[in-house]
Amino acid sequence: MASKLDNALEMIAAAKKVAEEIGTPMVISVVDEGGNMVASQRMDDALLVSVDIALNKAYTALAVKVPTEALATACAPGAELYGLNTTDNCRVVIFGGGIPLVQDGKVVGGVGVSGGSVAQDVQCAEAAAKKFEELIGA
Repeated sequence: MASKLDNALEMIAAAKKVAEEIGTPMVISVVDEGGNMVASQRMDDALLVSVDIALNKAYTALAVKVPTEALATACAPGAELYGLNTTDNCRVVIFGGGIPLVQDGKVVGGVGVSGGSVAQDVQCAEAAAKKFEELIGA
């Protein structure tokens, strides 16, 4: 069985491949079940701010157990979860690019991608999540 690091690096490679195809440099981060970074890579010319954003997207997806894009509407001004992004030391990201990693029905980590538009970030994160499913045989 591959290590968490080996799996994370393969997931990052899958997201990086998509980022290269769309011509957008990204930061890709993977966290474990405790929200600790397993691996993170910044492509050449990726936005510096994306380093923290990618890690926080991965953390958020793990912490709330849903893709971060699902939080946007619920966290809009006047909505039920407005202000959620100011909790947990402001680590909660409420826009797309973070996806929880699920194994045997349990959230065991998260992947976060930042550097492009929200749609591009989601596209790359989905590639990483798909790779995770392939690696665990889901």
